[in-house]
Amino acid sequence: MRILVVGGAGYIGSHTVRRLTQVGHDVWVFDNLSVGHIAAVPAGRLIEGDLADSGALLKALTENSIDAVMHFAAFTSVPESVAEPAKYYRNNVIGAINLLDAMREAGVGKIVFSSTAAVYGVPDHIPVPEDSPPRPINPYGFTKLAIEHALADYARAYNLGFAVLRYFNACGASSDSSIGEDHSPETHLIPIILQVALGQREHVAVFGTDYPTADGTCVRDYIHVEDLAEAHLRVLARIEPGKGLTYNVATGVGFSVRQVIETARRVTNHPIPVVERPRRAGDPPVLVASSQSIQRDLGWTPRYPGIEAIVQSAWRWHSTHPRGYGDRS
Repeated sequence: MRILVVGGAGYIGSHTVRRLTQVGHDVWVFDNLSVGHIAAVPAGRLIEGDLADSGALLKALTENSIDAVMHFAAFTSVPESVAEPAKYYRNNVIGAINLLDAMREAGVGKIVFSSTAAVYGVPDHIPVPEDSPPRPINPYGFTKLAIEHALADYARAYNLGFAVLRYFNACGASSDSSIGEDHSPETHLIPIILQVALGQREHVAVFGTDYPTADGTCVRDYIHVEDLAEAHLRVLARIEPGKGLTYNVATGVGFSVRQVIETARRVTNHPIPVVERPRRAGDPPVLVASSQSIQRDLGWTPRYPGIEAIVQSAWRWHSTHPRGYGDRS
């Protein structure tokens, strides 16, 4: 299959590109490189372009005879979305609609959409099933939910086939440590902790220690990036015209911020100082998912169900690439 991976130079996209290529798909990457890295893309496979450019999207789809799209090109920081909602609605919503319309014009009828646990907001039940009412509490979650609704409407009106994958906290690095997580600025917990271990930060900030959890810090479901990539591969094969699939992709086990920090201390053998700070706007206390549906329907099972193996894979990447992809230049 000929697949266009939009946002394929980014963290999750690049790992998915690698998995798709491994099984023989013909993969192209469409990315504006605002947060992605050329070094994460297979040689000769990058189409540099922006979601705001409908003409560039249409050209990428038609000239490469694309059969299906995977869409990762969204801004993803909850605090930033609260501070700069216009940026998020412009890219995550308007940009995605541009992509869907270009697909219609090009006759491309399949898409896998990268969604998020943030669509659930503060859920009524833990672990969260897919039929839990979506109630986002931050602009990032609202933008993702908007496109989930758009996909369902496009399926009914235009016979689009789609899959929505709602991830929880993506983390880790490739098994061979050749690609990994490199954001600037970094906003994700595990790489921030590991930057402290590398001496690149003085401490890690813990935002909120008074949540209704066992140790007072937020609890999250951490899913390895290679497990996410495998989920994309499997769900692509199940998409049907005019129909949609929605799955959580997670381990079903939650770890608190303090637990992740303690794990990183063991893995890195560094003390990793902590500074406690007030809660951030838009952070729910607990987000842990049920992934029974994807395991039942697609035979998908996480290869990295524990936090220690996840942190170990991330540490191998960060300790061998302390400047991220800058070490390749």
